[in-house]
Amino acid sequence: MRQITMFKVPHTRLLILGAVMSEPKTPTPTPAGDTYKGWVFKWTNYIKGYQRRWFVLSNGLLSYYRTQAEMGHTCRGTINLATATITVDDACNFVISNGGAQTYHLKASCEVERQRWITALELAKAKAARMQAESDDSGDDFSPSSTPAAPGQGGASQNSEVQSALRTLGSKVEDLSTCNDLISKHGSALQRSLSELDSLRLTGEAGDKIRQVTERATLFRITSNAMINACRDFLTLAQAHSKRWQKAFQAERDQRVRLEETLEQLAKQHNHLERAFRGAAQSNATADNKSAAGPGKGEASDEDDDNEFFDAMEEAPEFITVPADPQFHKRSSSNISGFNSEMCADDQSLNEEPLAMNPESPSQELVPLKQRRTRIPDKPNYSLNLWSIMKNCIGKELSKIPMPVNFNEPISMLQRLSEDLEYHELLDKASKCQSSLEQMCYVAAFSVSSYSTTVHRTGKPFNPLLGETYELDRRRESGYRSLCEQVSHHPPAAAHHVISDRGWTLRQEITVASKFRGKYLSIMPLGTIHAIFEKGNNHYTWKKVTTTVHNIIVGKLWIDQSGEIDVVNHTTGDRCHLKFAPYSYFSRDVARKVTGVVMDKDGKAHYVLSGTWDEKMEFSRVMQSSRGGENGTEGKQKTVYQTLKAREVWRRNPLPEGAETMYYFTALALTLNELEDAVAPTDSRRRPDQRLMEDGRWEEANAEKQRLEEKQRSARREREREAASQRTSSQSEEAVEEDSLTDPSLKSTPHDNHQALWFDRCEDRITGEQIHIYKGGYWETKDRGSWEDLPDIF
Repeated sequence: MRQITMFKVPHTRLLILGAVMSEPKTPTPTPAGDTYKGWVFKWTNYIKGYQRRWFVLSNGLLSYYRTQAEMGHTCRGTINLATATITVDDACNFVISNGGAQTYHLKASCEVERQRWITALELAKAKAARMQAESDDSGDDFSPSSTPAAPGQGGASQNSEVQSALRTLGSKVEDLSTCNDLISKHGSALQRSLSELDSLRLTGEAGDKIRQVTERATLFRITSNAMINACRDFLTLAQAHSKRWQKAFQAERDQRVRLEETLEQLAKQHNHLERAFRGAAQSNATADNKSAAGPGKGEASDEDDDNEFFDAMEEAPEFITVPADPQFHKRSSSNISGFNSEMCADDQSLNEEPLAMNPESPSQELVPLKQRRTRIPDKPNYSLNLWSIMKNCIGKELSKIPMPVNFNEPISMLQRLSEDLEYHELLDKASKCQSSLEQMCYVAAFSVSSYSTTVHRTGKPFNPLLGETYELDRRRESGYRSLCEQVSHHPPAAAHHVISDRGWTLRQEITVASKFRGKYLSIMPLGTIHAIFEKGNNHYTWKKVTTTVHNIIVGKLWIDQSGEIDVVNHTTGDRCHLKFAPYSYFSRDVARKVTGVVMDKDGKAHYVLSGTWDEKMEFSRVMQSSRGGENGTEGKQKTVYQTLKAREVWRRNPLPEGAETMYYFTALALTLNELEDAVAPTDSRRRPDQRLMEDGRWEEANAEKQRLEEKQRSARREREREAASQRTSSQSEEAVEEDSLTDPSLKSTPHDNHQALWFDRCEDRITGEQIHIYKGGYWETKDRGSWEDLPDIF
């Protein structure tokens, strides 16, 4: 059977059809020959917003006026459509831009009117482009340098490309013709059936419905014929103008070469001027130092570095920071010097040697650290056919439809949780802080750093199987051990526990909720993260913000983080409020911005944090705070913080070379799926579909993924049968089931009888939530190598 490929063609002759199908209730744009006129709302400014304007499309030019009466004397603006781009924002909005200073943000009164304008604009743009090309080709407008290359050179390759494109277009038109024949055949059969129904002489609403369906079927056949005719016209036009296109291509290439040469000359001139400026600045500085024995008015001094202050932040949403008065700086100089020495000591203590000792055997000889891998196989360039996925959904339950690995990256969600430890050094430094408020700055920076790995990571991690585990043993290199386990399947939940020899413990249980909103997908992690420090017994908690994946349907995927985080020290009452600003097209502020304030239990601010979640974070000490002026029309007052110079607390590590071909993995992520000896049989490294995907064998990975999911469903059905038999054998359990109908907190699913391997379910004494706490035994079992009691999930 012949394969038929459908592709999208421009709207051509559907403008009149749109008018036939639905008669609008509001005044609509009207065509008059080659002229198209109508009212459209145009964006003016933030004060007035969209204003109603009269637009006229004529001879490839789009002009607008305030009223129809202005057409004779005052034109407010004009765009040449031959060089313009037309984009659609949503149901009623569209944008026209010529790439320069002219950009019109327009909004129609309804979607039908918007489509009429788009159709008319596209037709006018195509006609204007043809007229411009014909005028260029009317004479010998190309210079000798712009003529096609000699045979056997670039001209031959260009001609071959054009002819190949024409052959491809011809094949596509043949496919569309086949589709048209099928549509005509089935459309005729549909009309015969409708005629038979109409002959039954049904009256009332049924008869009206049949007549309406008949009209729509006729319009559908006309539309399909118009589409085929438009494709044939396009192919004829392409064949007629292929030689002209070859000339235009060669002219564009020559123009590009000339622009590259010009840019190179400009770059050399800029470099020369920059060097000359640096030399002049150095000579002036030398002259100033020789002319004065000490610093005078307006001259530099050795104390300038100490007197640098934090620059004012531009339009902070909740507060403003300004340089502190010098008297506060001098008053706290002793404290600051102590703080600096503490930071230096922390940094020095984290410089690990390439050799390490077994912590349990201090007298053991030094052993070289394991060399971790720095590359994984490149991501294959597999195209995704959406129809091949959707056709499998017909007549089946969606829960049984496996999503292909094309959407994934070759690590599991448990490994993504372990990536939160990319910047564990922040917790190492926090454990050595003398002040709980300084410690809060490092903990807050750690809570932000976990998002830096997501900026380019649009792939979805593998959903862990129930009972799947993942260990990350970095005790010799970094002093910590991490263990994750999938403790629940519905809803999916993962428990995570990290213990460090440097005085801190991290634990969390994360459940992910998601909502698809058409253009974007919102991912909301549910659960609390705990960080406990031995020194001072400080216990911190916080939650994660919302992750949004944009352009799900059309366009390039990109990720944003937005929301607020409250990092709370339950031992001292200190608190840090962090705000992740969502991306805004109209915002003048830096993208991905994060701001925060560290306060004590009495609400007094001590530190201000600022930066971005994908690059770096800085913090500065607050010396004084006051209430500022009113903020906009809401009447709220901003708090003004006078701060000392900001210091960098965290900066993102650069990505490895070639990361764009390795799923944008960080240096740590590249090692997460590396095979290791003696790990548990349930470890994510042993998952076969994930391993096959990493090796580039995606077809085998899809088959293996489907097998594992079916095996997991079989195990769940077996647990449900066991739970059902237990409920029928115990009257007391039936009573609990009846209570669960009225008390949601007691409600459970049949497969909730699953017992986690290494975690116990209990109530958290800090938050009161039902969570899973590590009960111990994993690392001891690994040392013994006794994994016999573990289930076979792979």
